[in-house]
Amino acid sequence: MPQNKNIAPSKRRIMLFKGISIILIPLLVLFLLEMVLRLVHYGHNLNLFVDYKSNSNYLVFNPDASKRYFTDEDIATTGNSEPFKKQKDANTLRIFVLGESTTIGYPFFHNGSFHRWLQYRLMHELPDKKLEIINLSLTAVNSYTVAGFAKEVVNYEPDAVFIYTGHNEYYGALGVGSTQNIGSNPRTVKLVLYLRQFKIWQLLTNVYGGIHKAFDTHERLGASRMQLMVGDQEIPYQSDLYQKGLKQFATNMEEVVSLFSKKQIPLYLSNLVSNQKDLKPFISLEPGSLKYPLFQKNYATGLNAFNVNNLSVAEKYFSAANELFDGHALCNFYLGAVFDKEGDLKQARRFFSKAKDLDGLRFRALDQFNQIITELCSKYPGTHLVDTKAAFEAYTTDHIIGNELLVDHVHPNLMGYALMADAFYRSIVSNHLITVDKTKAMDFKQLLQDMPVTRVDSLAGTYRIKNLKKRWPYNDTTDTAIDTITAEEKLAAGNVFKNVSWPQTMGKLFDVYFNSRQLVSAKKVLETLVLENPLDTALYERIAMLSGEIKDYNDAVFYFKKAFDLSPSFDKARYLFVLCLKLDRPTDALPYIDYAISNNTSRFNLQAVKDYTQQIIHLKEAYTASPLAIPILNRIAQTYYKMDNTDGAYKYAEEVLKADSKNSEALILLAQIKTKQINNGRHQ
Repeated sequence: MPQNKNIAPSKRRIMLFKGISIILIPLLVLFLLEMVLRLVHYGHNLNLFVDYKSNSNYLVFNPDASKRYFTDEDIATTGNSEPFKKQKDANTLRIFVLGESTTIGYPFFHNGSFHRWLQYRLMHELPDKKLEIINLSLTAVNSYTVAGFAKEVVNYEPDAVFIYTGHNEYYGALGVGSTQNIGSNPRTVKLVLYLRQFKIWQLLTNVYGGIHKAFDTHERLGASRMQLMVGDQEIPYQSDLYQKGLKQFATNMEEVVSLFSKKQIPLYLSNLVSNQKDLKPFISLEPGSLKYPLFQKNYATGLNAFNVNNLSVAEKYFSAANELFDGHALCNFYLGAVFDKEGDLKQARRFFSKAKDLDGLRFRALDQFNQIITELCSKYPGTHLVDTKAAFEAYTTDHIIGNELLVDHVHPNLMGYALMADAFYRSIVSNHLITVDKTKAMDFKQLLQDMPVTRVDSLAGTYRIKNLKKRWPYNDTTDTAIDTITAEEKLAAGNVFKNVSWPQTMGKLFDVYFNSRQLVSAKKVLETLVLENPLDTALYERIAMLSGEIKDYNDAVFYFKKAFDLSPSFDKARYLFVLCLKLDRPTDALPYIDYAISNNTSRFNLQAVKDYTQQIIHLKEAYTASPLAIPILNRIAQTYYKMDNTDGAYKYAEEVLKADSKNSEALILLAQIKTKQINNGRHQ
């Protein structure tokens, strides 16, 4: 018996060791395989940010980050490359932007995007702020990507986050109706997203993807990304899949909003706009002819009447058809169109909206998505509703959104993106994220006039949309001609159809304008490039020099200051103080004079310039206290003349003569200035 007692534990230990081995050995093999794959750099780094190649002190959006959300890496999308500092500087306004194709600015991209309109406005209104507006949006993604990125963004000290998302909820990556779907259970989806960071999982995914693609090549040939993303082309209103998409959006967005609220990061969440007035539903699900035998007859009669503009008859028969079956998207759309033409805008909006929600091809966000967004903004502190929809409706003539502001089903035109930027701007001002000096404020009209979006950018967007509409689901062959007569048209076509990069295209456009001495247009091209490359000191200097050449001295100061802030130098300081004095801004000139004196690489004695500048500052202060003291104005004029600043001298001599037209001192000075200008002209 004692011997049996000794043998039994030994057997138990052996069985235990075998059991542990069965578990541990495969885990060890997997661990070793993972290590080997990492050592050979297999697969992709899926982190949200990577080091910026041009400057290791900065981070940039990882072009491979989207691959975590696509089951087919071949159709994964890439976004912008907008660097920001690893160690955030003081006096920095850092904003992250999350969303999908509208949020990245399709079909214009680059400076067509709403965040670039906002960036341009803020860089002029807040010239002393360091701006970092980083757009992490991607085409063909939805709230799963937004939620995933949000979890990482919170670790990078954002001052605010902007979000515009919802149109891709069904067909974007991981959407319930997408080919890139991996199930509708959020826990399953999140588990797979977690596993995708491992190289083994990427290996398995690639093997599976390779096998899958081998069997469906014919389906992919010639198909657009839009078409490749769509799995279920018909998702009926209130169907099971419809409800799953609604729940998916609500769940993911609440997770995002609650996260930012908990971290006390201000969130600006926009509602959604789509083309309701000028876009018929893509797929209108038909009622059964046996169950609704009179529907088609009434609908056809209404359609015939509508086509000959017999609105009263059209309304009668469309309404009769809709009473029989109210789930027909096209019938609701035509009822909206009838009421719109009749001037009953309330009814028109109701039917247009219902038609959109009944559309079986779900490329436009449901009205319920905007309700969810509004409720989340009310529920969570620090979450602000950006009412883009109201801004669009206010702009349109009948307050129903259509082709006036959109180029297709959901994407704005350039005016639409400007309005979207203005909606975000007004929200951040009213919620005190920024405080703008009224003297530096840029109103919306000025923004539209100054914003550097070139003719080539506009044409490229038009060409992309024409190309889009030739294909499924539009299949429109009525307006596909592409003009390539002018230089701008040729460059835009090259960018869109010949894969000429945007920077190359802009470089060629600059050459066209500069060589033909269209210097204002050439300057706009450089301003376009600097928004894309905000760390490029040389670009700022080129804009400043060109601004000086066209006598836009305020912009010359603005852009030289941007260059100086990035890379101070004696030459930039000299340009700045000379320009500031030319513009009669001696207080602004003084810091640059001090820098130039401390870093003097010239033979000039700049102390005299500083002394004269300080005299002018004191004289201007004295004149402010005694605005009728003409001798002070004469002294300012004389001091500017001694500095060889004829612009400043002329300005103040003229001020003297306004008060005393016979003032001999001012008259003599003006004569001296005129003589000097004549002599300078002879020497040139």
